[in-house]
Amino acid sequence: MLHKISTTFFGTHDFAVTILQGLIDSPLFEIELVITQPDRPIGRKQELQKSPVKILSEKHNLKIDQPTSLKNYQSPITNHKLSIVAQYGLLIPPNIVSAPKHGTINIHTSLLPKYRGASPIQSALINGETKTGVSIMLMNVGLDSGPILLQKELNIAPDDTYLDLDKKLANMGLHALLETIPDYIVGKLKPTPQDESQATLCSKLSRKDGRVDWQKSTLEIYNQYRGLTPWPGVWTVWNDRRLKLLKISPAEKNILTGRVEINYDRLHIGTGDRSIEISKLQLEGKKVMNVKEFVNGFKNIDREEL
Repeated sequence: MLHKISTTFFGTHDFAVTILQGLIDSPLFEIELVITQPDRPIGRKQELQKSPVKILSEKHNLKIDQPTSLKNYQSPITNHKLSIVAQYGLLIPPNIVSAPKHGTINIHTSLLPKYRGASPIQSALINGETKTGVSIMLMNVGLDSGPILLQKELNIAPDDTYLDLDKKLANMGLHALLETIPDYIVGKLKPTPQDESQATLCSKLSRKDGRVDWQKSTLEIYNQYRGLTPWPGVWTVWNDRRLKLLKISPAEKNILTGRVEINYDRLHIGTGDRSIEISKLQLEGKKVMNVKEFVNGFKNIDREEL
């Protein structure tokens, strides 16, 4: 029978909350330290907001640290048996990765070596993948290049968005992690090197990635929306102002590329092959609106071009 595993947890976002809660609930782990990103200023008032992981950690009276960088970080990690990383978001130096007795395990949201990097869930959706999964891996000095302990595959539903897939993969990742660690700790599970010839990279996203190119197909634009909602979101430009497309769906209506058509409070925009229907949107400097509110506020937009 395993003794409790003294563990450092690195995580920041909602995905990491699912993992941390599962570790707290498990009799296998003693969470000695939680490392999460610093509180960030949010909104117009720039009020500091705690990360979801910090909020959960405070609820359970866990020790928390929030370094702005781990480059010169001094911590008791060397006294812990294991570190676990889940969507932490900051670079972890090699000396910290290798500090615990059993190393550092990362829950990566792709079937490595595909989609190494910062946006694996978004990239899978944008590229129209029908399958993805989680990889439980040992971290090394490379970018998501460490050996694999376990992988689980997941089918992607046609209308899954980032939030849907993030939640599904968090639950899958937790179960895979809890399945993996006992056998790994006692030496029954040996890490398998990744096939470097199959490696692909995905980059960190920015707001510019959300701009819609209306020359693309309906499916390509819809996949872009699925991957980039809620952040950074998809958008276009109308009358020199950014127009956020908050809720869209594919449509069969054939419209000229970039042409806007309004019909009984339904708004369509032509794509490279058919059209997209917009049902919720927000013009720069304005509140979120449904199509009826938008049309009533801005006359003569039917058959304009974007």
